[in-house]
Amino acid sequence: MLRRIFSSLVVLFFWTTLHAQSPYKPWMLGEFVKQNKANPVLDARKTTTFACPVRGETVRWEEKDVFNPAVVVRNGKICLIYRAEDTVGKHAGTSRLGLAVSTDGIHFKRRPQPVFYPNNDAMKSYEWEGGCEDPRIVESPNRVYVMTYTAYDGDKARLCVATSRDLVNWTKQGLAFDDLKYRNEWSKSGSIVCKRIGSRMVAQKIGGKYWMYWGDQPQLYCASSPDLIHWTPVETPNGKLFAVAERREGKHDYRLLEPGPPALLTKDGIVLLYNGMNNSKDGDRNLPDGTYAAGQLLFDANEPTQLLDRSETYFMKPDQPYEIEGQVNHVCFIEGLVPYKGRWFLYYGTADSKIAVATAPAP
Repeated sequence: MLRRIFSSLVVLFFWTTLHAQSPYKPWMLGEFVKQNKANPVLDARKTTTFACPVRGETVRWEEKDVFNPAVVVRNGKICLIYRAEDTVGKHAGTSRLGLAVSTDGIHFKRRPQPVFYPNNDAMKSYEWEGGCEDPRIVESPNRVYVMTYTAYDGDKARLCVATSRDLVNWTKQGLAFDDLKYRNEWSKSGSIVCKRIGSRMVAQKIGGKYWMYWGDQPQLYCASSPDLIHWTPVETPNGKLFAVAERREGKHDYRLLEPGPPALLTKDGIVLLYNGMNNSKDGDRNLPDGTYAAGQLLFDANEPTQLLDRSETYFMKPDQPYEIEGQVNHVCFIEGLVPYKGRWFLYYGTADSKIAVATAPAP
């Protein structure tokens, strides 16, 4: 009898200890497991070339690094739109966006040419020569792909919007915040609120508007739109940007918060997976300074600016060699999330150099 009681207490102790150590709360997505045997799933390639229309010469467009991808499911396949850098120019590399396709989420076949890039067009002054960075993609209700991306001119990042029906041919719609007040202000990382419809991530109106989380500052911001193209930042009564979430002392996100994949409407509210940058002095002293680790935020489904809860700590951090050392050390930067064949596939940039994936059940 005593032996059975002792065994039960041991089991209870280990279950309680494991549960207490888990970073996941009931409303969070996951638990995510890195696919370390397969990772990284995409890395730089020196053999692919591109005739750059701006530079007027052929470049190895993904020679330096590939990282920070968006992802959608199209025609039963995972489609990865990823950022790639060459090695040319005063900024040590221009960013363009490539397309890779997979039937298992692990093994990808790449198109040899980028599908989105700086050109001699109306956006050149914003995109050259830093390039087009860090895409995030949702579908509109009428099945148009809407991509937010960062245009970088070498001095300032600006959040932009583009649309496509096939992920290959894109129309640049211009600056997300195309008004005098915000046109020349630093902005990036637009995460549009969507809902899951099968394997599709479809933008969803709340209160008659579309919503987007954005920014890479000690505060996280929000914006609304009538059409997914033209966005208006949410402001305080005195005309300042309204912070929907802020950094936390002693935590991994003390230096800044930055949205990850498109925010997801769930039964508990709007779940936003985000990237936090650490300051080892005032943040998490167990993480190296400058570490990017991932957390989750929960917002009210009817009031997207109202924060209800957040993860106490990160659920993913750099712990693999290719996550710890690269163009920027100690980085797991989550950006693409999609349900596929019963699982969530979460894609992230590693040390701003390669792309990896983590998975979790997606009932």
